[in-house]
Amino acid sequence: MAIMVLDIGGTAIKSALYRDNTLTDIRETPTQAAQGGIHVMNRVKEIIREYQQVYSFDRIGISTAGQVNPVRGEIIYANENIPGYTGMKIKEMMETEFHVPTNVENDVNAAAIGEAAFGAGRQHQNFVCLTYGTGVGGAIFMDGKLYTGSSYSAGVFGAMVIHPEDRVLGRDMFTGCYEKYASVTALVNSARRLDASLTSGRIIFGRLDEPDIKALVDRWILEIVYGLTTVIHMLNPGCVILGGGVMEQSYVLERLKEQLYQHIMPSYHHVVIEKAALGNRAGMLGAAVL
Repeated sequence: MAIMVLDIGGTAIKSALYRDNTLTDIRETPTQAAQGGIHVMNRVKEIIREYQQVYSFDRIGISTAGQVNPVRGEIIYANENIPGYTGMKIKEMMETEFHVPTNVENDVNAAAIGEAAFGAGRQHQNFVCLTYGTGVGGAIFMDGKLYTGSSYSAGVFGAMVIHPEDRVLGRDMFTGCYEKYASVTALVNSARRLDASLTSGRIIFGRLDEPDIKALVDRWILEIVYGLTTVIHMLNPGCVILGGGVMEQSYVLERLKEQLYQHIMPSYHHVVIEKAALGNRAGMLGAAVL
């Protein structure tokens, strides 16, 4: 069976054809998210039509930003990174256009499904997956199955209130929350206050030998640890899988492990901390599994 797979992010739409446990013809297309949800859907249709010129496929699997109702294949909620995306009936639109069964899932859930089938989660029945990027996303596996909660929205770890002293209801629902301190966006915002030229994680880690920058990165890693401490004590996973490009920095994972076990009770020290194994292919592989 051939499956058309896509991973819709705020910056890029990744796409590929999945056949025989392999992704082929992997492409990346700018999302142009600021132009809105309808524009993004039109981009997705254009991408699929381009593949149709070369390949035939029997299914479509889509991983996407936003909270997803996977039964209806529509967006329950999305922030303004993709304006007008909330309520988008992706499954219906794709099936009407291409006449093949389509499955849609939240991007971090899809990545976790990919890791469970092909990556760092293969040996674990109970694990959590967190990704650190523009925000902080999460997914939960219990007894070998994705746990989605009562309305398909479990695992929004970025909304944990970590700093209640910074909470301002009515201004931003995420004030005082984990992703405001532990995301790569938070790291870059802090770094730019130190030096305006520190505009990306790559630049920051390229200057890690500078004491002020190293201290700033260490404070950021501690914020990651604070959130993981809560997640581990609450869910008691056997494994925590950490994703996002920043986790490719060996210093982050090493320093995080040094700190984390000091913050969790000894009875939880069996938890294994793993870097996501599939990189930016995880969402597409998860969509293929679906």
